[in-house]
Amino acid sequence: MLPPDHPHRLSLADEVHARPPEPLETPCRATYVAVLIDPDDRERERAHIAALCTRYAVQPPAASATHFSIRIGTIRFKWERHGEFSGFTLFAAGASAQPFSEPVATLLPPGWLAGLPGTTIVAAHAELTAAPSTPFDAATLTAYFDRNVVVGGEIAGGAGLAYTDFRLHKDGFGRFVVCNRGLTERQAGRTLQRLFEIEAYRMMALLALPVARQLAPRIAAMERSLAELTAHIAIEGGQDEALLQELTSLAAEIENGLSTSQFRFGACRAYHELVTTRIDELRETPLAGMQPIEEFMARRLTPAMATCATTSQRLLGLSERVAQASALLSTRVDITRERQNQALLASMDRRAKLQLRLQQTVEGLSVAAIVYYVAGLLGYLAKAGKAAGAPLQPDLLVGLAIPVVVVGVIWALRRARGKLHGAHPSEERDLH
Repeated sequence: MLPPDHPHRLSLADEVHARPPEPLETPCRATYVAVLIDPDDRERERAHIAALCTRYAVQPPAASATHFSIRIGTIRFKWERHGEFSGFTLFAAGASAQPFSEPVATLLPPGWLAGLPGTTIVAAHAELTAAPSTPFDAATLTAYFDRNVVVGGEIAGGAGLAYTDFRLHKDGFGRFVVCNRGLTERQAGRTLQRLFEIEAYRMMALLALPVARQLAPRIAAMERSLAELTAHIAIEGGQDEALLQELTSLAAEIENGLSTSQFRFGACRAYHELVTTRIDELRETPLAGMQPIEEFMARRLTPAMATCATTSQRLLGLSERVAQASALLSTRVDITRERQNQALLASMDRRAKLQLRLQQTVEGLSVAAIVYYVAGLLGYLAKAGKAAGAPLQPDLLVGLAIPVVVVGVIWALRRARGKLHGAHPSEERDLH
């Protein structure tokens, strides 16, 4: 009934269903780990997951899969592949005897998490509990978050509460607590997933901050160099070629900075937008006396993102300013070269005229010499003829022959010159 499917129709249709949240019963525990992984290590990652599945006699993910969820033993194992990192989420039913005393990660085979290829960028535990009749007091939050300052608020229109301190604890994991007032199982799953994604995307966005800090002194030095070069350009001192070479070197350094940083800065902007989107999706309502997650991120994350954006803009602005200065200096160098070329052409024209005059002088002397020698030969011939008895007058004959010889020699020289320059003798006369 339909034309042939587009090659990507099925994958694009399924994309909106990729990485679905897990429905969660209350109470439960979860552990989330995000690992930065190189593209060359993707197969090692898949093999590591397949080994875990084989150990628990379950089907491993397909070769083309980008997300995978299955029950292994008493836990629910979920794997998600993103552009730069992979996320692993573990769920287990029931609450810990003490807050975060029984993390789900301990239910995996010993050393399995440590054997993952790549480097850890995020690790966090979460506890989903039934909501108390009143929000947690300070003592309860202290037990959960080791006396750290806690942020959070009501979420999902008051159907739950979320708390965190956005800190790494002694075990190297962050902590989240979600209290369920009226969340459905899928709402609870989406809430935990959003909190884990906020942490993952926050850390991925902040990867650009060390790059910005490293580039800041280089950018300041390049800006000073550009200011000095621009000041020299304003003074015409005859060193335009040297200035252009320095500008070219500076442009190469700026382009190197751009090529090594723009991907990270672009990713920073994209991840920051995802963080903002996920926080909006929480539909957070502030609690009295507690800073909400949205406000915390606005005060703590936004300045870092502004630093990265400013650094990226400074680099791009430097590149544009160097391009403008180079264009201006190149134009001036071209004008100088044109003047030099015009002076050279004028000098060559003068030399050609002098050469032509010298050639004409030499030709005149050559005509006189040739006529002299031809007249001498004719005189000898006439004398020889007279001695042989011919009625000849050598002096008269030589005198009459000289005009004819002069015309003949001039004609022969012009013809030879015309053939040499590829012009007809008449054209040669027109030229002169």
